[in-house]
Amino acid sequence: MKSIIGSSVPITDALPKATGETLYTGDLKLPGMVHGRLILSEIPAGRVKAIHTQEALKVPGVLRILTAEDFPDTAYNSALRFKDHGIIKSETVLSKEVRFVGDRIGVILAESIPAADEALKRITVEYEEKAAVFDEEEAVGEGSPRVHQELDNRIGTIAVGLPQEEIDALIQGADLIIEDQYKIPMVSQVPMETHTVIGDWRSGKLTIYASTQNTFAVRVLAGDIFGLPYHKVRVIQPTLGGAFGSKLEVVTELVAAGASMAIRRPVRIALTRKENMVASRTRNGATVKVRTGIRKDGTIAASSFEILTNTGAYVGSAMNVVGAMSHKLSKAYKFPIRFTGSPVLTNLPIAGAMRGYGSPQAFLGMQLHLDHAARELGIDPAALLLKNVIRKEEVDKDSFGNPELAACMERGMEMFRWESRKEEIARHNASAGPTLRGMGIGIGSHGSGVFPAHQDLINLFLRLNEDGTFNYWSAAHDMGNGSLTVQRMILAEGLGVRVGDIESTEVNTETCPWNLGDYASRGVFVEGEGARKLALAMKEQILEVAAQAYETTIDGLSLENGEVMKGEAVLGSLGDVAMYAQKTLQKELLATVSHRNPCGRSSYGAHFAEVEVDRETGEIKVLDYVAVHDAGVVINRMGIEGQLHGGIHMGIGYALSEKMTFDEKGRLQENSLKKYKVYKADEMPPIQVDFIEEGDTGGPYGAKSISECAVVPSAPAVLNAIADALGAPLRGIPADKEEILGILKKREDKK
Repeated sequence: MKSIIGSSVPITDALPKATGETLYTGDLKLPGMVHGRLILSEIPAGRVKAIHTQEALKVPGVLRILTAEDFPDTAYNSALRFKDHGIIKSETVLSKEVRFVGDRIGVILAESIPAADEALKRITVEYEEKAAVFDEEEAVGEGSPRVHQELDNRIGTIAVGLPQEEIDALIQGADLIIEDQYKIPMVSQVPMETHTVIGDWRSGKLTIYASTQNTFAVRVLAGDIFGLPYHKVRVIQPTLGGAFGSKLEVVTELVAAGASMAIRRPVRIALTRKENMVASRTRNGATVKVRTGIRKDGTIAASSFEILTNTGAYVGSAMNVVGAMSHKLSKAYKFPIRFTGSPVLTNLPIAGAMRGYGSPQAFLGMQLHLDHAARELGIDPAALLLKNVIRKEEVDKDSFGNPELAACMERGMEMFRWESRKEEIARHNASAGPTLRGMGIGIGSHGSGVFPAHQDLINLFLRLNEDGTFNYWSAAHDMGNGSLTVQRMILAEGLGVRVGDIESTEVNTETCPWNLGDYASRGVFVEGEGARKLALAMKEQILEVAAQAYETTIDGLSLENGEVMKGEAVLGSLGDVAMYAQKTLQKELLATVSHRNPCGRSSYGAHFAEVEVDRETGEIKVLDYVAVHDAGVVINRMGIEGQLHGGIHMGIGYALSEKMTFDEKGRLQENSLKKYKVYKADEMPPIQVDFIEEGDTGGPYGAKSISECAVVPSAPAVLNAIADALGAPLRGIPADKEEILGILKKREDKK
């Protein structure tokens, strides 16, 4: 049987999604269901004095309007992952104290969406306003207003690496010292499906249908907040229409649940696009300061990396993101790094998980900084990186596994024609044409799973049916990335069947075994390894029963093409074995596995971009792109290429167009897809991708993740290419047209 591993298999639900057959949470209609619309704060800081609902309640079809008084005031952290997760609790279901424009203060319940919309227009709110702070640097300054009276705006500090005094001494002893500061804005995940939830309370049991990445955490929070035993809380995840991290934290689930308990009918809440951008989650904005000492030969002596992340109005994932970020740089660079990071509370929308979980900000700062340093030294940026990145022959295998970052760079430079392209670009820029061209490199890494931060566990269940097919229960949340397809491929490989012979179910906390949730690129490395072990456990059972059924020994038995083989001879089908077990042995063939991830492994990528800058307008066009990744071993080639293309698209948008900016009242300016400039498909350059497949330990068949790592090197590659074209470094993202035109003017003035 030809190996399934490494082949190209379409994502299982791709066709029904394309044809509109798939049902998302928003497509579900329960008997008696009512519609909820959130009442969101219109000021960035203050207290709700009164919500005037009289006129809104006159709208035909409006049933009730609930405020904070109608919900428990129990504090929680929306980023909770599991029971007794020790993280700061700063949020309530609805709030009387408001801390950003978009804070939840009430919910309208109506028979129809138009009725709820009309009622929302008639709501008036009286506030007692307070001073607000929006910038992370200002928020930690002396005399800055506190976002939470009981918490410092600087929630905490994480520092790793050599002591600061040792780093400073190493930097001072170098030949060249480079210092840079970068400003990084918040951005939105922009999933195609906005946050949608249905709460359904009936007969003393709560069911929550939610577009979430973490069903079991929703169950814990709902049970704890509303005082319900967990067996009376069921969370179901229908098809998820994209997430990119935004649906990891609880957002509207508890509002819909509590509203259903209050009105005794199912309640559906679907955020509009504008609401989704302010009232769900964002990627952290940040201020990055980097100071590095470099010797004349390009050897980096040491680097001091400091970051303040803008975590918005509530704690949520604040410490988690900085904690995850804190060790990423040392997984890629071999020089000493002192990392110091602090999440900072501000009166802006809540920051949380987004693809890369801190890695894009960290590598953006370091990669732009090192590119600047290379140009100051007159050294090729790729050569500088190759001299200073980790190499597999130089690291501890138990800690690092098999890092192939240098191999990614070398393969990518070859594919991109790094050396010859330099000459072509130099000739282009020497002409008096209307454009300048430049080329850049970006590298990055990201982990696979959450080891050793906390338990990294998946539990799986498999049943053999009477016809030789299988049903698979995994609480893995497929977010459109094909993680369940990969798991089914791994099962099929181990069981000698077709991928189509295995059917997986939607996540349901009542029927699926416990899973930590889908984040931290766990889908292949952790959940996939669990699936490999599950296939082995089921195979062992099948062969034991087959040996009894065919009166032989297990020695020499194998599974191939859905049949039991003895050497070259076919003994029977898997369906025959299942029927023998059922009729003769009177048992069903079931396999369960608990897989605990035993190690941390990083994926790596090197990206290369060529850009064109219009001398007159400052417009940027990405002309060509190459990306090479170390993902251990490719499981689904079609899927991993799609993941990489999607990550590149997101990273280019991060570099060139996407940003969330706020006015003096804390109101989002880019509050629609017309204003928020997602990079368009027709703007994308030609892309070549490749993979280093030397394998690694801990994952299935040597595989590691790629989903988050795919986005990390992309923005630095593009921004460094722009700096190459301009002959001057950039100081922030997205690439600002005014900054570019200013650099071009200085360039012309020098001439």
